[in-house]
Amino acid sequence: MQVRPLTELRAEQIAEAARILREAIAGPSYKAAGEAEAEVATFLGGDPDRYALAALDGDVLFGWIGGVRGYSHSLELHPLVVDPAAHRRGIGRFLVAALEARAAQEGFLAIHLGTDDEVGGASLYGADLFPDALAKLAAITPTALGHPFYFYRKLGFEPVGLIPDANGFGKPDLLMSKRLR
Repeated sequence: MQVRPLTELRAEQIAEAARILREAIAGPSYKAAGEAEAEVATFLGGDPDRYALAALDGDVLFGWIGGVRGYSHSLELHPLVVDPAAHRRGIGRFLVAALEARAAQEGFLAIHLGTDDEVGGASLYGADLFPDALAKLAAITPTALGHPFYFYRKLGFEPVGLIPDANGFGKPDLLMSKRLR
């Protein structure tokens, strides 16, 4: 497996990156016509604050990860997507490690992310998180559906907050961060 900048991929691999984004994200995000393609395009060099790294084996794209420069010392991880047919092969972990290495090289102290729950992968889904939202976050548990929150926890990311009802009632955005040094 190798890592290459998304900007170095061929047109058919860029199209594959959009397909992976559309299929890998649970819920309604990136499902409308052209939505995934538009998101991928934001990482292809037009915005100096956005870049993406692709995981390839030969010419086959297995997933990609984006980095968004929004703060002076913390890089946003957005998005991380792996082809659903290639889940549980360590590709997500590989991509996160590559992004962490690049972020550290660029002088970032931390990486942060938001991971939505629009499908019920954690106990906060469907719940009224007011009042005392942070106590509810501290007591979060997985459901049978599973949620990326737990993947990121295994990689050392910590919950640092949440945005209740970010995507509609009972559909929070879980905020996580990891120090690089």
